[in-house]
Amino acid sequence: MFYWFLKWIALGPWLRVLFRPRVFGAENVPLEGPAILASNHLSYADWLFMPLTLSRRVTFVAKAEYFTGKGLKGWLQKTFFAGSGQVPIDRSGGGAAEGAIISAKRVLADGELFGIYPEGTRSHDGKLYRGKVGVARLALESKVPVIPVAVLGTDVVAPPGKKFGRFTRPVVRFGAPLDFSRYDGMENDRYILRSVTDEIMYEIMRLSGQEYVDLYASRAKEESKKAEKDSDPDADHGPGQPDEPKLAS
Repeated sequence: MFYWFLKWIALGPWLRVLFRPRVFGAENVPLEGPAILASNHLSYADWLFMPLTLSRRVTFVAKAEYFTGKGLKGWLQKTFFAGSGQVPIDRSGGGAAEGAIISAKRVLADGELFGIYPEGTRSHDGKLYRGKVGVARLALESKVPVIPVAVLGTDVVAPPGKKFGRFTRPVVRFGAPLDFSRYDGMENDRYILRSVTDEIMYEIMRLSGQEYVDLYASRAKEESKKAEKDSDPDADHGPGQPDEPKLAS
């Protein structure tokens, strides 16, 4: 109930009035039953605007630490994340990736909508990067449809590295559901998982119009930071960098 209060009474109307987000293809999201909403990821504001355009709750996973804080701050943090559609990552199965799958399967088993960002992290330059196969594994193991989603303009409202940007009208596009039942029983085949993931990313690219880069976003960020550092003459490159060659031994 707190989620609906937060969305419709407290936060939702203000966001709709201020930003007037435009939505296309909302009819592709089922009115009931489980589905995976696989979206591009341009800004931390994505998880606010995408669910705002739907009448159903969309659940995402968040770090377990957000739900275990102490005192008033911990209670407020837990209440906010739980109320805004977040569930903690269940690490009983191992690491964060495995824990996210466990938590997501539980949400889908309850007949709810689960939101996921296949890129794994926000794009630092507005391009669409290679998807991780967790989304494919989740779809095949849960046997639910995947709805590709493109959220645009949120990187203007909340640019990477900044809390606030400038006003614009975000756009949310929902594509037709993708059915992967033809791969039943193949959820452990890494080639199938890659094929399914690439199909999902292609549909996201088609909806968003973003330039696609066949590289993981985390790796692209690292390479971008390294390139910036190497091109800065005042930066401390450390031993062995191009402008500080090692002496021959």
